[in-house]
Amino acid sequence: MTLRSVRSGLSALVVLLAVFLSAPNSFAQYQQAPSAAAPGSQSQAQPQTQKDGQTAPALAVPKADPEEEAAYKTFFDTKPEEADKRIQLGEQYVQKYPSGKYLEPVYQGLTTAEYDKQDLPKMYADADKALALNPDDVTVLVLVGWVIPRRYDADDLAAESRLDKGEKYEKHALEVLAALPKPATLTDEQFAKVKAQGQAQAHSGLGLIYYRRQNYAESVEELKKATADSANLDPADFYIMGVGLTQLKRFSESADAFQKCAQMPGGLQDRCKQMGADAKKQAAAQPAPTK
Repeated sequence: MTLRSVRSGLSALVVLLAVFLSAPNSFAQYQQAPSAAAPGSQSQAQPQTQKDGQTAPALAVPKADPEEEAAYKTFFDTKPEEADKRIQLGEQYVQKYPSGKYLEPVYQGLTTAEYDKQDLPKMYADADKALALNPDDVTVLVLVGWVIPRRYDADDLAAESRLDKGEKYEKHALEVLAALPKPATLTDEQFAKVKAQGQAQAHSGLGLIYYRRQNYAESVEELKKATADSANLDPADFYIMGVGLTQLKRFSESADAFQKCAQMPGGLQDRCKQMGADAKKQAAAQPAPTK
């Protein structure tokens, strides 16, 4: 299975997370999106009134660099599907502004664009840089934790340590999502939808991590959570769940998972139909439970 074939909705998800669930060091910290006036704006610090009634001196506000503001605005405004352009603009920003105030969201944007281009070495490298600046970057945590088990190579000496890393990322992403305050730009319904997408993706990542470790019971439980919301269904989750249930000899449940996979268009459809039929035969051949 390729990364693109197993979850076509991932790119849309990471865009939603990046835009609406920006973590503390991202552009949301600066109050408004760039198109609304944050970069380049010359807001003035206001004097504060002390308890004794005296006016304290206003805190100095660092003067914005108009060129840096413009560079980040151009990067921010670039459409997610323009991955090549985003990568070019992001690399230009980090080279020109190695201590820039928008480094974390730029590295976040580079990570998602490099995923779209399937340049995983660069994606992992920029993800590490983003998380070094902001360990709560939920977009990066969810994405990288999901990708790691899907590029698992049992012959790679570092494979197990990567799975540990992916598990840590997805568990922390779930903690961040649970405590995330609602942005003022979203309705309650929109916020709930975005959070549900992020949580489903994190559970999907955990489900495959446990599957790779042959911990089929935990894998199935995580994948059930990943598929609990009918708005966030992925045939690959049902396929992996079906295989795990087969390993657990829970053939009736396995057949049901494969059937759901087979009903969804994609590269797994025919395989799920066949494996679902096999699971039904195995379920029929199982001895009846003793009373």
